[in-house]
Amino acid sequence: MKKINVSLCFLLCWIFISPANCIAGDKYKLSMLPRYYPKKIKEMIVPLAEYLSKEIGATITAVLTKDFTEYENQLKNGEIEIGFENPLVYTKVSQKHEVLAMAIQEKGGNQFRGIIITRPDSNIQLFSDLRHKKIIIVGKTSAGGFLSQKLSLAKNGILVEKDCDIEEAANNKQENVIISVSIGDADAGFIRESALHIADQYIQPGSVVVMTPCEWLPNWAISVNRAMPGPVKAAIKSAILALDKNSPVLKAMHIAGFKSAVDSEYDIIRNIL
Repeated sequence: MKKINVSLCFLLCWIFISPANCIAGDKYKLSMLPRYYPKKIKEMIVPLAEYLSKEIGATITAVLTKDFTEYENQLKNGEIEIGFENPLVYTKVSQKHEVLAMAIQEKGGNQFRGIIITRPDSNIQLFSDLRHKKIIIVGKTSAGGFLSQKLSLAKNGILVEKDCDIEEAANNKQENVIISVSIGDADAGFIRESALHIADQYIQPGSVVVMTPCEWLPNWAISVNRAMPGPVKAAIKSAILALDKNSPVLKAMHIAGFKSAVDSEYDIIRNIL
């Protein structure tokens, strides 16, 4: 009888401390670096939150932040446990967050890049033409809307923060960069390549052209708070990597999938800063 009772105790303990039971009932917040307007960000991350909730058994809630600074601070202070951010912001929060997976694009794979845009009637054709010009950027913590272009300019002998007149876009939005260039408020703009047509409904057709693509960077990171229980991290990673390329979750995020990633893959960004 004692053997049966001991076995029963072990069985009950295993049931109640198993990963599935550790996760059930847990609540976490998920967000994305707000490079687009709130409506667009919500459309991109709500399907992911719902998918993860269903797959791992926890309640995952999609939340929005007003700008890059608020997003970064909320990852650092633990308010947001699951994030999707560019490589530059990831390196800034990596003491508190760890990467689980890296986004994959149809074009560029696990890399992405920024572009420089101008008006078609602009005389800006070469990197050297940007010297002393007014340039609107997404923000200094934007990888596709600043860092990629900064690297290309540096390779061509231009220190963008010293040699150009830089202005950050309102609310760090890619759309606002495009609109500003379109109406002539800036000589040139820095945006992510995939964001080129995000503001088409707000500008005159043909009022913006691509001057040049810029340096490739490691892609966006899915990261989680380092204090999150191991079984939860493993469950989230497994669910994300299991997404099929035709999944509505991936289509909403405008990516082809995710690959497993480790922190050292972002050292190239740290070495630049």
